[in-house]
Amino acid sequence: MAEEKKGFFARLRDGLAKTRSNIVDGLNSVFSRSERIDDDFYEELEEIMIMGDLGVNATDEILEKLRAQVKEQRIKEPSACRDLLIADIREQMTVDPHAYDFEEGPSIVLVIGVNGVGKTTSIGKLASIYHQRGKKVLIAAADTFRAAAYDQLKIWAERAGVDMIAGNEGADPASVVYDAVNAAKARHADILLVDTAGRLQNKKNLMAELAKMDRIITREYPEAARENLIVLDGTTGQNALSQAREFAGVTRLTGIILTKMDGTAKGGIAIAVQSELKIPVKYIGVGEQLEDLQRFHPDAFVDALFDIEGRETADEAQITSLPENTGAERAEGDTAADILEQLANEADEHRSTFHWG
Repeated sequence: MAEEKKGFFARLRDGLAKTRSNIVDGLNSVFSRSERIDDDFYEELEEIMIMGDLGVNATDEILEKLRAQVKEQRIKEPSACRDLLIADIREQMTVDPHAYDFEEGPSIVLVIGVNGVGKTTSIGKLASIYHQRGKKVLIAAADTFRAAAYDQLKIWAERAGVDMIAGNEGADPASVVYDAVNAAKARHADILLVDTAGRLQNKKNLMAELAKMDRIITREYPEAARENLIVLDGTTGQNALSQAREFAGVTRLTGIILTKMDGTAKGGIAIAVQSELKIPVKYIGVGEQLEDLQRFHPDAFVDALFDIEGRETADEAQITSLPENTGAERAEGDTAADILEQLANEADEHRSTFHWG
């Protein structure tokens, strides 16, 4: 009998095993072996949390509140601090109830991030999520400077069963956005997902490019909801925080897509980015399959991190199958890499299927 497929919470918990070993085991050790709550106790907690990529800002805020609670409640036993610390960590990660209003459309979502973080894959997964909810989705291939960007995004658009607006290689990205925005209006699309270039090393050009896109969207479709999501690779720890900080300096970020959280020892970065930048994590990825990207649930994340018995989230974004008639058949267990390899040879054959600006 085939092994039953694990739910998202179970996969998240498994994916955070290395982070749990890196952070939680150390914290539990301090709680169990410390004889008193003193400066040494707090210093040990601080070292573990910072080394676990929770970041200086989040660590300071969490421990400052813990100190106040210990004093106020006159707590004497270090072990009694564990539940307080977990509750304080939860407070660092909040998602506004209206954070996903843009999904109802019409909306335009700019997806931002450096190459290699999973930006194209995330766009494909989001397109599939929204499409399966009955939304009309368009993808704009506005990363016109990376040679492979078009073909990779085209494959994902085909798998998701959505149309893609593209331009010639090297074309002005803003011209692609112009065509895509007007196509979204004409076709009454609910969501337009825009792939953008990640040339962070040239901040001046990137800022000018994003600003130009913003002006076009504002002029052509002012009534559309706006969302700027940055994709960060969870395995890079503090480097992901640095990337988010740099991009926040050139554009207004409204949310984070945190990818590759399966098997990383740096999962504490999910706490750090929200505390440091006050930008919420909105989606989290724990694998390459389509169903491995879902909305971020702070309570579920903390439960998975501390291996607390959690309840599987009934997230409507969970995907259990691919849409019908969207390219080659998907074999059980296929990963995103398998899909890309399977369809790479078909890219040129179907180029006429997509609309060019």
